[in-house]
Amino acid sequence: MIFIGSLFVVAEGIDATGITTWLGQQVIARVGDKRSTLLIAVCLLAAVLSTLLTLNGATAALIPLAVMLAIRIGRPPSQMLMPITFAGGAGSLLMLPGSPVNIIVSDAAAKAGEGQFPVFSFAVVGIPVLAGTIAIAIVFGPKLLPWTRPTQEIPNLARHAETLAEQYAEKGGFYRLRIREGSTLIGIAAQDVDEAHYPGIKIVGAQAADGAATMAEPLQVGDVLVVSGPRLEVSHLAIDHHLAVYLVAPDREQLLSPEAGVAEVVVPPRSSLVGSVVFPGMQRAKDQVILAVQRNGRQREQPRTKLEPGDTLLVHGSWDALDLLAKDTDVLVVDAPDVVRRQAVAWGSGAWRAIGVLALVIVLLATGLVPPVIAGVIGAILMIMLRVVPVAKAYRAISWDTIILIGALVPLTQTIQSSGAADKIATVLLGAVGDGGPRLLMLAVFVLTAVLGQLISNTATALVVTPIAVSAATVSDVSVLPILMSVAVAGCASLLTPISTPGNMMIMGPGGYRFGDYWKLGLPTMLWWLLCAMVIIPLVWHF
Repeated sequence: MIFIGSLFVVAEGIDATGITTWLGQQVIARVGDKRSTLLIAVCLLAAVLSTLLTLNGATAALIPLAVMLAIRIGRPPSQMLMPITFAGGAGSLLMLPGSPVNIIVSDAAAKAGEGQFPVFSFAVVGIPVLAGTIAIAIVFGPKLLPWTRPTQEIPNLARHAETLAEQYAEKGGFYRLRIREGSTLIGIAAQDVDEAHYPGIKIVGAQAADGAATMAEPLQVGDVLVVSGPRLEVSHLAIDHHLAVYLVAPDREQLLSPEAGVAEVVVPPRSSLVGSVVFPGMQRAKDQVILAVQRNGRQREQPRTKLEPGDTLLVHGSWDALDLLAKDTDVLVVDAPDVVRRQAVAWGSGAWRAIGVLALVIVLLATGLVPPVIAGVIGAILMIMLRVVPVAKAYRAISWDTIILIGALVPLTQTIQSSGAADKIATVLLGAVGDGGPRLLMLAVFVLTAVLGQLISNTATALVVTPIAVSAATVSDVSVLPILMSVAVAGCASLLTPISTPGNMMIMGPGGYRFGDYWKLGLPTMLWWLLCAMVIIPLVWHF
């Protein structure tokens, strides 16, 4: 439970810093937006990550990317997430460290005197299993997977900057000119400033040091004069009157950047802003500057607007400042800045730190220097300490429904083992095989492992079935290697229920899946895995 929870935090760091957005852009740029090629690319990525990061880590890291790509190609996430998870399960069979099941059967083979499986020997079966899994998803996925959408669907904000630039089209830029000591405008009201000597310059508004909008009051040191017009004339105005210049209207290409962005907010009824005067270039709060004001979907002709309920403001500022708008009771945020940043800003602030933490976690998991749970906790703590993920977001990033459900299943797993129910089922099944030969024995072991794997964790299943498989092979006078390899393949084939693996459970919410949705695609995929095992394993590991 702790390991899976920590992986959610690590995945949050990867997603929140724009790495998944960047990765999605790279995938689409190279393979296009065709569903089949896109699915192949992401499934291959899931397989590689599963080999390095375990299936649970790969699933947690790829869920945001899969959801984003599904939205961009106009499909529900349910059409993408399950194939990716199944491909990740197949990827566990590419290398020895890809799954705990691989390690269990390899150790069992060594104890039986046959020697451990080489690191890449699993790929002999894993590669065709992975290829068939992807092919089944491409051919049968559209019919077998549900076309459902999650309860809270994420909007497509990939072209958010272009949309806002078109909707809030402004001529020229806005400049904030701060009144400094010795300025010739001190004591002059903003409405009385002479604009005649500066062609194209227009006084938009003025703001006192305390934030209040003022045009009729004499300007003082620290007050801000907001003007629009040509950059050269603004420079002349600032030089002549000893003003500090701040450009506050970013260019079209600068609306969204790794450091700052924009947010649309609506003034609700009973807001304290109703009746107040605002204007483009006005600083509303620390690091929040109003770029434009609209009423009934149209830009205001007058530079200064007395706000009414329903007016829309376009606010620019740092991402941290924009995040505060979600807690502001005076405005309603149209699109959450956090969601905008994740989808529209690629490779944002902190991306390299997040990559470094992920690399460290992968190294720790691959080398086994520390237990997996410690590797995950180290990654989560570093994400917080390096300020990639704030504590509050780390808490929200964890899917607590998944954690609680997995925790509730732990006693069930222990009960099935300690009560002897699993052993009894295995004994009955193997007794039914009788003298059917090694292939029938391998088939029985595969079926037993696959069935138990839908009810308890594949690691627990492997621990239960492995000694029985070794004993049955010894009694039948056949090599344990092909029998144990079938356990490894079947152990990763937990595809029929959402409770069979944490990865299946992780995608249930984002994909909008129901319990009965998994077996429809999972059953033909599992049959392909069985076919690969029965055909390939005896050719490589002889009975």
